Amino acid sequence: MKSAKILREKIGSDSAITTGMICTFHFRPAMVEMAMLAGLDYLIIDLEHIAYDAEMVADACAIGRREDFPILIRPPSADYTPVRMAMDMGPCGLLVPYVETHKDMLEIQNAVYMKPRGRRRPGGPGINWVADVNYETWKSEVEENFIIMPQIESKLGLDNVESIAANPLTTAIAVGPYDLSGDLGVCWKPDSDELQSALKRIREAGQAAGKNMWMIGDGPTLVERGYTFLCITEPTSFQQAQLTDLNAAVKNGSKQSGADSFQDLAGA
Repeated sequence: MKSAKILREKIGSDSAITTGMICTFHFRPAMVEMAMLAGLDYLIIDLEHIAYDAEMVADACAIGRREDFPILIRPPSADYTPVRMAMDMGPCGLLVPYVETHKDMLEIQNAVYMKPRGRRRPGGPGINWVADVNYETWKSEVEENFIIMPQIESKLGLDNVESIAANPLTTAIAVGPYDLSGDLGVCWKPDSDELQSALKRIREAGQAAGKNMWMIGDGPTLVERGYTFLCITEPTSFQQAQLTDLNAAVKNGSKQSGADSFQDLAGA
């Protein structure tokens, strides 16, 4: 899949800044175009917290494949069935939540790879990804470049992060900083020594395995700290923040009112 190859090349660079967004609170296929127009490098559809319509998600993945724009999915868990069903929707990769052990990685492998490397049974819209359904075609067109990013979100996952990062299935190591901070007893204290030490360990585990680290948060701050594979926003949260700032500016009598801003956007 070309979009997977494109994203792999970007995140494999030590210097290039790769940016994307994760759609958690709201998603529609038009947001793929929004991400592309904004110059982002990828988009993640989050199915861990909301069960978006499967046909709509599959349509978005198809748009990504046609436009060579990377669309990834975060399934509800690292278990076999939800990972396999996420594969059926046709993404170029997965952000897999709450990965803790080698057993979890084996479960993901079974769901992603067809026999003899796994136990995947392809179906659904994913059938349309490939030229035919022969094993070698699945392997070369889907499996070989498919992106897997296991999220470290617990103390147990942190204890096993070196082996998870080194696993051949892992494309880039990832983190769920909020959940991890909770499990470490510092929820939500992003600058706490406990969390920063954990993030350092995750990052170093990736570096030791020759892999990048996916990090979510304030983009400029993350770049200052040396991260290059970034998730810089959740669009609904971003909209809420912008609306809050705009409302405050209007009520405080800023020089440029909300009406002026709207007219600029509308071309009035």
